[in-house]
Amino acid sequence: MTDEGLRVEIRAFVEERDWAQFHSPDNLAKSISIEAGELLECFQWAPDADVDRVRSELADVLTYCHLLADRLGFDPAEIIREKLAVTRDKYPVEQARGRSTKYDQL
Repeated sequence: MTDEGLRVEIRAFVEERDWAQFHSPDNLAKSISIEAGELLECFQWAPDADVDRVRSELADVLTYCHLLADRLGFDPAEIIREKLAVTRDKYPVEQARGRSTKYDQL
C-alpha cells in the first residue's frame, strides 16, 4: 500500500466514526505521547517484549503520527526525508559510524 493509499484508508476510518472533531493537533500530539508510553511499557521490565503487543502499540503510535501529519498538511515521507538530510549533516559517516555520541561531541 502506498502512503496515499494508507492516508485514504485512515481518513475513511475516521470519517465513518465522525472522529475528526476530536483530532485537533494538540489532541493528536497527546495521543502520540500516550501511545508511545504504552509502547515503552512493553519493554519496562525486560528487553524481550511480547512481539504482538509491541506490534499493536507501534501501530497505534504510527496511526496517530499519520493523523497528525495529515491534519497539519504534511507528507510523512517528505518530512522524514527532510529530517534525514539535516541529521545526515549533523552526523557525518566518517565521525558517527558505530558511535552513539551526540553530534556536538563528535
